Amino acid sequence: MNSINTPNRLYPKAPLLGASACIFDHDRVLLVLGAKPPKQDLWSLPGGLVEVGETLQQAAKRELMEETGITADFLGLADWIEAIKRTDDAIKYHFVIAMFVGHLRNGELKAGDDAKDARWFGLDELSQLSMTSGTADLITKTHKTWFS
Repeated sequence: MNSINTPNRLYPKAPLLGASACIFDHDRVLLVLGAKPPKQDLWSLPGGLVEVGETLQQAAKRELMEETGITADFLGLADWIEAIKRTDDAIKYHFVIAMFVGHLRNGELKAGDDAKDARWFGLDELSQLSMTSGTADLITKTHKTWFS
């Protein structure tokens, strides 16, 4: 996406549409460490804004590759998330995010694009991480629903 068409992520005029990927390799989940607000220095699922003309799933696959170097087989749409941050007098951010679930296909894990780091974490490690709000519970619920 070029900078002319990039919407303001902070204090937007309307909600922004995003897509993310919850990718598992057995009992491990793939997370990225955010490099920019609002996910800066927080572990989260790979994802980002949907580009014009792109389907939600295409956006999730593109963001997964850009942020981690990984490809995955998607199983379906697992959930959707509304991330809204209010200040006293404005909406700081408002994202509506479609979250797809899948499992590792291939690729060499490396942080790229908007990620400072990318790693696999065991489900039992999630409570030890600084994560975006609600992400650990969402990952656990998704794993239980799709892989148990």
